Amino acid sequence: MGPPSSSGFYVSRAVALLLAVLAAALLLALAVLAALYGRCARVPPSELLHRGVPDAAPSPPGAQEELLPTRRTGPTREPAVTATPSSGRPPGPWDQLRLPPWLVPLHYELELWPRLRPNESWAPMLTFSGRVNITVRCTVATARLLLHSLFLDCESAEVRGPLSSGTGDGAVGRVPVDSVWFAFDMQYMVLELGGTLQPGSQYELQLSFSGLVYQDLREGLFFNVYTDQGERRALVVSQMEPTFARSVFPCFDEPALKATFNITIIHHPSYVALSNMPKLGQSARRDANGSIWTVTTFSTTPHMPTYLVALAICDYAHVDQTERGKEIRIWARKDAIANRNADFALNITGPIFSFLEDLFNISYPLPKTDIIALPAFDNSAMENWGLLIFDESLLLMQPNDQVTDKKAVISFILSHEIGHQWFGNLVTMNWWNDIWLKEGFASYFEFGVVSNFNPKFPRNEIFFSNILRNVLSEDHALVSRAVSLKVENFKETSEINELFDLFTYNKGASLVRMLSSFLNENFFISALKSYLKTFSYSNAEQDDLWRHFQMVIDDQNKILLPATVKSIMDSWTHQSGFPVITLNVSTGAVKQEPFYLGKVKNETLLTRKLQMIDDAFSLSKNNYIEIETALDLTKYLAEEDEIIVWYTVLVNLITKDLVFDVNSYDMYPLLKKYLLKRLISIWNMYSTLIRENMATLQDDYLALVALEKLFETACWLGLEDCLQLSRELFKNWVHHPENEIPSSIKSVILCYGIALGSEEEWDFLLNMYANKTEEEEKIQLAYAMSCSKDPWILNRYMEYAITGSPFTFNETNVIEVVAASEVGRYIAKDFLVNNWQAVGERYGTQSLVALMYIIGRTISTDLQITELQQFFGNMLEEHQRLTVHAKLQTIKNKNLENRTRNARMTAWLRRNT
Repeated sequence: MGPPSSSGFYVSRAVALLLAVLAAALLLALAVLAALYGRCARVPPSELLHRGVPDAAPSPPGAQEELLPTRRTGPTREPAVTATPSSGRPPGPWDQLRLPPWLVPLHYELELWPRLRPNESWAPMLTFSGRVNITVRCTVATARLLLHSLFLDCESAEVRGPLSSGTGDGAVGRVPVDSVWFAFDMQYMVLELGGTLQPGSQYELQLSFSGLVYQDLREGLFFNVYTDQGERRALVVSQMEPTFARSVFPCFDEPALKATFNITIIHHPSYVALSNMPKLGQSARRDANGSIWTVTTFSTTPHMPTYLVALAICDYAHVDQTERGKEIRIWARKDAIANRNADFALNITGPIFSFLEDLFNISYPLPKTDIIALPAFDNSAMENWGLLIFDESLLLMQPNDQVTDKKAVISFILSHEIGHQWFGNLVTMNWWNDIWLKEGFASYFEFGVVSNFNPKFPRNEIFFSNILRNVLSEDHALVSRAVSLKVENFKETSEINELFDLFTYNKGASLVRMLSSFLNENFFISALKSYLKTFSYSNAEQDDLWRHFQMVIDDQNKILLPATVKSIMDSWTHQSGFPVITLNVSTGAVKQEPFYLGKVKNETLLTRKLQMIDDAFSLSKNNYIEIETALDLTKYLAEEDEIIVWYTVLVNLITKDLVFDVNSYDMYPLLKKYLLKRLISIWNMYSTLIRENMATLQDDYLALVALEKLFETACWLGLEDCLQLSRELFKNWVHHPENEIPSSIKSVILCYGIALGSEEEWDFLLNMYANKTEEEEKIQLAYAMSCSKDPWILNRYMEYAITGSPFTFNETNVIEVVAASEVGRYIAKDFLVNNWQAVGERYGTQSLVALMYIIGRTISTDLQITELQQFFGNMLEEHQRLTVHAKLQTIKNKNLENRTRNARMTAWLRRNT
């Protein structure tokens, strides 16, 4: 999967709307059911509407006999289907997160039929139905089957077998299915059998089911609604990782339980269907209403886990290319294909595949690759074998994307997902506790791929800026987590989703880089080749990887390690944090200890190329060294012409806490005088390039990464040339929209264009917003409009947001955006007094909590906390008030620490300005 976003887990407005619709439809009886089954709020609607509500859910075997469902007799009897809450059943394997090892899946015959039709008024949800036949091998005699199923309505369940051959042909009989029930908390479907399956024999599970396709939920099956060629259209697509396959079809949804898949998709004839493998054939099917649907079948997949199963149903166009005899197609909105927005991605995809094939000496095993660009996809990108899924903002170039930064983003994300074809798809981690084995390696090889095609690419500096710096700022020994975890630490499925964080991706990549560095590149690649070849189409654990590295080390005598690869690397992967090394310059003694957050004792630190300043500020924030020591390192900056060093200084020094702290008024003039004196040289260098020929920076990725922060700081400090350049670029764009603002500084220019402008400029941006279709651009414009200094404009902006007039501002929470701006924090608070109910209805009550934190960002006394709680008293529920009080206390304590720090910075600036 693509790198994680910073949004965290949330309940979207689409889900909230869905719940509201269901609540209105399910009447009083369903309200009773919801109360009884509190943790099962998304029980399939057809289960509730068509099967009725039982007085009490039956218990599984082991409970009293009279509570069992009535057994049905006859050769074609259907099993009773029930929902059993955890409080109404005895302990059993359904209480464990991992499936019992009774059955091993071998092959799936899967048919899915989403009811997506063109030219419909799409509701917040669609229905789908499906059938799956799963060939399994029994390993332990059992009369009970467990497999994963979530929010699916089971229509029928049969067990055929034992099969007379491994092909699934010729069953000698059937094993009766007496009942089917669901353990919702662990997401299991349980089949109680009237006979016992025998070890060593193969059986076929035949299941029919139905479920819902949710709009923009972006897990399992979901659909996007978008505009193309001036029309509203919709598509259906899947996202199975990590544990969402079970909400699409009953399956054995663990990464080690690989199988082959024959996939069939039934869809409207006007759509194209895509899946992991090439299309095998098509036929027609008539539904009960006489409508004709197209049945598309696909070739058999290699052995793969359920989380890689993929499908898409869309009305898209594509561009294609052939690389080493294998077809590559990129699918996108027809407008985007016509505008050649997919050409850049298409041109680099084939060479990336070829580079990695040659590097690992393993050919990509599938005959084709489809890549589809979605209008909205929160996961950024997904590496499904043969059908990669991207958010279009990370795959498609816009006509105005003329500089390298957008190309670099596309190159990085494509390299990451293509890297997964080996790390994750070909060789899969045994379970999710070792997910870093795929995400860490894919993140690391992004940089190798991009630097291979761009010899001037500053690989180490960008790795530090994009990957390592983020980890070092978060990876404290008391608050982070280990990269590789014990399986027994996991108790709930939701804990798996939490693994997709910067520790898995960024620290994982950093550890891979460290491993490559203390060996050498040749030994590193040689070990990976051995590892990938040995575990192809299979699964591996962390120790398997170390074993192959050790084999390579043992076969040579050039590199001597002080310990085994396993003991060296386990010390990094099995514990959180990183060490601080202290050198006593008087005695020569060296000491190593874990880096803790908020250490009181002062220490000195031996630091290193570029990382010295970042380390110094990080250590000063956590009381390892004095803030004055970090500030002393900035004295030389007048002679510094490396923009990435300036970037490191500015992101540590000019923080949001500092910018928005009204109590820093005494520091601001000192900081302005100190920084501008040193900043002017590098500012003149880059402002000249911006004015004369921005294209000269096209291959300077470091500059493109750092330029926005430089520009933002110079304007915030009131550098007149920065403000004037902002006016010039904004005015030129307003009068000549074809003259796009350079994308690397566009956010800053738009913000200051509004801040320095009037109602006329603001209205221009509003109209631009209304005419844009790209979500990324719309979000950028929505944030820029919050930069206004006119209170009445900001008030009107928030009014537009909650009324949806004259335009709807999509998913951007305008109230939060305004509250986070310099002037808007005061306006938003007053606006909430009169409109808090409307804001809660528009963005959800949880948004009120977020607003409280934003507005209370500068509190420093208990009285301010009390006043803020009284202000929000009517808006929050009781449980929210308790949570908020604790959070506000934390904010207050942090602000008091910052105030002490700022006072010391102010004193230092007085002495050095």
